[in-house]
Amino acid sequence: MDKQTLTVAGLPVNIFSLKPAADGTPPKPVAILFLLHGRTSRADHVELVAKAVLDEVHARGAEHAGKDLWVVTFDHRNHGARVVDGAANRAWDDGLVGGRNDRHAIDMYAIQTGTAQDVSFLIDFLPAYRMHSHNAYECILYLFPGAERVVSDWLVGGISLGGHSTWITLKNEPRVKLGIPIIGCPDYLALITPRAEQSKVPIAPPYFPKSLLEYVAAHDPAAAPHTAADAANPFRGKKVLVLCGGADTLVPWAASRPFVDALDVGPGGVKEVVVEDGVGHACSPAMVAAAARFLWENVLERK
Repeated sequence: MDKQTLTVAGLPVNIFSLKPAADGTPPKPVAILFLLHGRTSRADHVELVAKAVLDEVHARGAEHAGKDLWVVTFDHRNHGARVVDGAANRAWDDGLVGGRNDRHAIDMYAIQTGTAQDVSFLIDFLPAYRMHSHNAYECILYLFPGAERVVSDWLVGGISLGGHSTWITLKNEPRVKLGIPIIGCPDYLALITPRAEQSKVPIAPPYFPKSLLEYVAAHDPAAAPHTAADAANPFRGKKVLVLCGGADTLVPWAASRPFVDALDVGPGGVKEVVVEDGVGHACSPAMVAAAARFLWENVLERK
């Protein structure tokens, strides 16, 4: 696996890829997967997942694929190298050092929404950047400005908070045609309301300001016409693999199930759901293997 890092308007971005065979073969189109980490985590914590996905693709015969896969990671807002206020990443009573965060409902939704906006920002500007390397071959591999490599597909996958952001990206970004939310939820109020009740927090100001509830009601994936059989549905034609843990109590399948069951991706879309028995709030090896298989079958495999 090859890893390169570049800075896009101040945002450090990591790009992982398989090393291509140096046989003079013309470069293939590139499918770029944004891999989003969880709350209180950071980009380097999902590096092993990126490697595992690429290893699975390699084992399937990457040299025979119609496209190359690159995996892109970055620190979410207020995470990793971008931390400004560590307290904003805490919950009401999650036991993290530093105590309670009364703004948890606001901070969590703002961060996952901001992450989805960062994905759109990178889709806009990443192709214009050039990777810097002392290795001449790698410079050729990572040339963007002259369209030497064509980005054929934009994809997103994420774990936990990154899974929530994956759903938001699928809803908001028409250029993203495939998403893999892992232990994430598309319905913010269905997820956060039981947590608030458990922490004895009312769904009311100051914990849930009126402006926040209005924003969620207007912009949450669950608020979109996801059951519509026409172009009003932003999920129509998209390929979605939902991966959940059957024993997950933090992001329980029950919070996502009504939305996912009703989700209509249309005849051109794909909806696949895997709820892994006995798995809690974790990205399991089986989930990584399922993600790689889904990417292979729906994007990479030469048809």
